[in-house]
Amino acid sequence: MPQLSCQNLTIGYEGKVVVSGLSFDVNAGDYLCIVGENGSGKSTLIRTILKLKAPMSGKIFTESTGSTGNTGSIGSGLMPNEIGYLPQQTVVQKDFPASVREVVRSGCLNRCGLRPFYNKAEKRIAEENMEKLGISSLAKRCYRELSGGQQQRTLLARALCATRKLLLLDEPAAGLDPKVTAELYTLIGDLNNDGTTIIIISHDICASVKYASHILHIGNRSVLFFGTKEEYLKSETGRIYANMSGGKS
Repeated sequence: MPQLSCQNLTIGYEGKVVVSGLSFDVNAGDYLCIVGENGSGKSTLIRTILKLKAPMSGKIFTESTGSTGNTGSIGSGLMPNEIGYLPQQTVVQKDFPASVREVVRSGCLNRCGLRPFYNKAEKRIAEENMEKLGISSLAKRCYRELSGGQQQRTLLARALCATRKLLLLDEPAAGLDPKVTAELYTLIGDLNNDGTTIIIISHDICASVKYASHILHIGNRSVLFFGTKEEYLKSETGRIYANMSGGKS
């Protein structure tokens, strides 16, 4: 069974439909890139998967839950708090006055329950993820003093502390220079190669084509394409957008 399955979703906000007819499956180990114009519903879809917003209609299922018949339900196979989430950064978040270690450890909060402290296992997970993302030497640094790329590595390590099953990333390279962007996409690709399922929103068609296994292209209130990267490049939509961005490779 797919790790995540969206069936005939209609999503929107304030009663306004943004996109309808969303149906796609994500299997364990996939790298799904969601592309589309601004306002096409990409971030709304992510928030709906996380149950931060209710779908207007349709269903979301996860592995081992089967069809429950409940609109927009996420069952016990993969709960929202088992999904690592890296949202777009706000100005307030960039100025957060905490150390890198504190920020990364906060990804374990859902594991703590009512405990007001991190146990040894949770602290170890944080240290392992800092090492994996190459930021161990920054552990005592204040988060707001870091460069944009270092901040994104810190937030990615935090997301990994929540889970290594599935990561949802909303424009993780926004505002980064080309060199740092390439390094970040390489890191995300490495995580995927290690078995983490990736769902990423990106305006970078070139990076999408390079790293993704599947593409979901949405726009104009409808699904323009869903399928493998290879199928996307052969499709009319894929050819147009890949050629526009120089991603024909």
